[in-house]
Amino acid sequence: MKDVASNVSAPSLTEEQMSEILDKCYAAALNGIPKVSKSSDALAQEYLDRYDSPEKAARMFIANQIAKCSTSGFVTGFGGFITMPVTIPANITSVIYVQMRMIAALAYMGGYDPHDDEVQTLAYMCLVGTSITDIVKKTGIEVANKVTMAMLKKLPGQVLMNINKKVGFRLLTKFGSKGAINLVKVVPVAGALVGAGMDFAGTKIIADKAYNVFLLNDID
Repeated sequence: MKDVASNVSAPSLTEEQMSEILDKCYAAALNGIPKVSKSSDALAQEYLDRYDSPEKAARMFIANQIAKCSTSGFVTGFGGFITMPVTIPANITSVIYVQMRMIAALAYMGGYDPHDDEVQTLAYMCLVGTSITDIVKKTGIEVANKVTMAMLKKLPGQVLMNINKKVGFRLLTKFGSKGAINLVKVVPVAGALVGAGMDFAGTKIIADKAYNVFLLNDID
């Protein structure tokens, strides 16, 4: 099976298509999927009600999500929930959706409103799993030391959209690699799934990044 996976070609997407995928997956994460999954806010509130601090709730949530994401069938359970004008396997949008929902839930636990534009932009940047300040700088925005939420709140909506697109471009370069999202692992091959679970290491990197940003207020 490993040899088959190594020969799978990553889907070909444009930056615009990647941005559309991110936007639709984030909207689905916020609103939930009827008869499939709860909204990110409802999911986060369940953990907040169960534990005595947002930090503990977030840590337990991350542990639970990573355990589920590493098992066969978790991602495939969301397959087909979003219709895209792009020819890509539904499992790829499912991976992005699951990780987006995880980030949005952590934002809620940290006291942020995932519906705010600047929080959405931060969520997108967490999905890449690399330096947020570096991504912002590459959009041409002057950053003294590191990005702050106050700075993001002052940015016009169009600038936030440009940052979101930059994130989409970063994700395109990670298709089929060992980066934040190992999408080749979930491309259907001969009626089966190559590595039916999500990329454990990549998902943990994303979870840790979101925890640092939204629970520790450390936007590096």
